[in-house]
Amino acid sequence: MVIEGSHCCKSLPKGKILVLFVVFFFAMVISAGAETTAINEEQPQSEKKFDAGKVIIDHILDAYEWHIADYGDTHVSIPLPVILMYEGKWYFFLSSKFHHGKDAYKGFRIASDGPKRGKIIRVLEDGTTPDPDASFLLDISITKNVFSIFIASALLCWLLIGVARRYTHCGPNRAPRGLSGLLEPLFLFVRDDIARSAIPEKQVDRFLPYLLTLFSFIFFNNLLGLVPFFPGGANVTGSISVTLTLAMFTFFTLHIFANREYWKHIFNTPGVPFWLKLPIPLMPVIEIVGVIVKPVVLTLRLFANITAGHMIILGFVSLIFVLGSSGVFMGFAISPLSVIFVIFMNFLELLVAFIQAYVFTFFSAIFFGMAVPEKHH
Repeated sequence: MVIEGSHCCKSLPKGKILVLFVVFFFAMVISAGAETTAINEEQPQSEKKFDAGKVIIDHILDAYEWHIADYGDTHVSIPLPVILMYEGKWYFFLSSKFHHGKDAYKGFRIASDGPKRGKIIRVLEDGTTPDPDASFLLDISITKNVFSIFIASALLCWLLIGVARRYTHCGPNRAPRGLSGLLEPLFLFVRDDIARSAIPEKQVDRFLPYLLTLFSFIFFNNLLGLVPFFPGGANVTGSISVTLTLAMFTFFTLHIFANREYWKHIFNTPGVPFWLKLPIPLMPVIEIVGVIVKPVVLTLRLFANITAGHMIILGFVSLIFVLGSSGVFMGFAISPLSVIFVIFMNFLELLVAFIQAYVFTFFSAIFFGMAVPEKHH
């Protein structure tokens, strides 16, 4: 938003734009190199064939430690708190006690295969696993994704609170500059093109704070997930538990603020023939199914798109080692092409990061607009 006569708003010189683009391009090159290095460190040193699928899945799944790098046999990682409750007793310790998943500790270990791969399971002294239905294991550990959410939330709060303070100090007759001027069009876009286009004008202010928070959280975590080194690289929005939680926030917010017209459309849809309502409540059943489908759509769309992006990038990097295992020449020959594709995919994922945040927020706004319809006379 540019205000006439404002000396607070300055156009960005072309030289600075070029410098920003060059810096950003080299950041993508470094990102591609970091991805290649990370996979190279995980490649087995023996003659066993490189398993690209295992490497990709290990990167996608959540973890109980934050892996930084490997130097020979030395694993550099940040141990995270493990919090378990088993048979009424609580257990607190750091994930380093598992020695990167190799050992058991206090009768628990990280499953290396099976349906609970990557999860903590109970083991007996003889190494067998007890019947999971016979006892209940509650796992509320601080995993990599949870820790990443804490970091992203803290950074986002620090960033937005600082922007808000600078924005208020700018005054009513001066346009914001710097980071405030960069983020203002983004927030105006959420308000004007998302909230106001889907929600009745009188109800926009009720839902706007939630929509802005939702968009900022998803977009920031999407960007942070593209950074292949600490504190980035976690697959937060590619975790179905995270996307399901965000979808349930939208679901409960929708039904808490829904008005009478919304419930009337569900249980007594106007304009529908009576025989579609009684004696078989066909239309109410269809409407209730639609209510349940809404959070499912939000959950799967964000989860699938972000996870697919991570897998494609890792797939291009793994291609170097897959072909390299058949011959050194093939590995060196495919490396430049793979790096170019990884850089291209990183640029494309920046667009996907914005689009997925927009789609999730826009669908939430549409659902809110459906929850507060204006009464028709």
